[in-house]
Amino acid sequence: MTKVLVSLFIFFSSAFFAHEFNPAHLLIDETEELEYEALWMTPIKNLGTSPELTFPEICEIEKDLPFRQGKYISEKIYLKCTESLKGKAIQVSGLSILNDALVTVNHFDGDRFEGLMNLKAPEIIIPEDKQVYPTGYFYLGVEHLLGGLDHIIFVLGLIFLISGFMPLFKTITAFTLAHSITLAISVLGIFKLPSASTEALIALTIIYLAYELTKTETEVKRPWLMAFGFGLLHGFGFAGALSEIGIANDQLFLSLLFFNMGIEIGQLMIIPIVGTIILLLNKVDLKNLFRSLVTYGIGGMGCFWFMTRIWGIVA
Repeated sequence: MTKVLVSLFIFFSSAFFAHEFNPAHLLIDETEELEYEALWMTPIKNLGTSPELTFPEICEIEKDLPFRQGKYISEKIYLKCTESLKGKAIQVSGLSILNDALVTVNHFDGDRFEGLMNLKAPEIIIPEDKQVYPTGYFYLGVEHLLGGLDHIIFVLGLIFLISGFMPLFKTITAFTLAHSITLAISVLGIFKLPSASTEALIALTIIYLAYELTKTETEVKRPWLMAFGFGLLHGFGFAGALSEIGIANDQLFLSLLFFNMGIEIGQLMIIPIVGTIILLLNKVDLKNLFRSLVTYGIGGMGCFWFMTRIWGIVA
């Protein structure tokens, strides 16, 4: 029975969690007053139908043919509007539940706006007031964490590996700090790792975490150090995608800061949920069975990702 449950856990986990961090991006530049050039970037590996944009009726629209740009299919859109886009709504349809769309609007007067659209919130209203902070990157960070990427599996494993809220908080924060460092290094162009190789190495960190879960808590030494070391690698993992969709150079520091704040908040949101599950399992004496499921599930996903990503490199 246990083997059957483990197999089902691995199968469904691989299906739902094995996707890359590739948000869509709508970049709109007002080149002249009431004239806009937009670039609509959607991931090639989009999970669902091809998303479509709806602009305000005050605008005349012309489009170029789509073209490939890295991991994205890009489309240039030209808008001639009778009024400013400030205060107007833009809608998107066909987004997958696993993909968000970052919206960046650069106005002719120098104002800038960034927000997020997704399946639950497919409409965004461009505010008339100037946006001081790039809060869109904060929500992108939260959605990125809760959407089910590789490192959320790492966080889940850490929750089972460590007892006590404060030790767990310190370990997860070390993980966040580490991938914040390498994300900044990569986005700034100081040092980068090849995307395919990085993703394969990240899969190895998942496998190693599964191995650590086979040990008792007293045998695990300095989990925060392990989390920090592997966090450095995970930071390179999604830096490429974040670089491809673009970050405002004039707000680079704030964009990175808000993005990583979102990651940290998303991680901390997981702790009480999983902690409550563990507490309930302790009461019914099922914690060991569930820990086995998590261990085999994480190990299975890590092996599956590693093999498919290595095959993607050599094929």
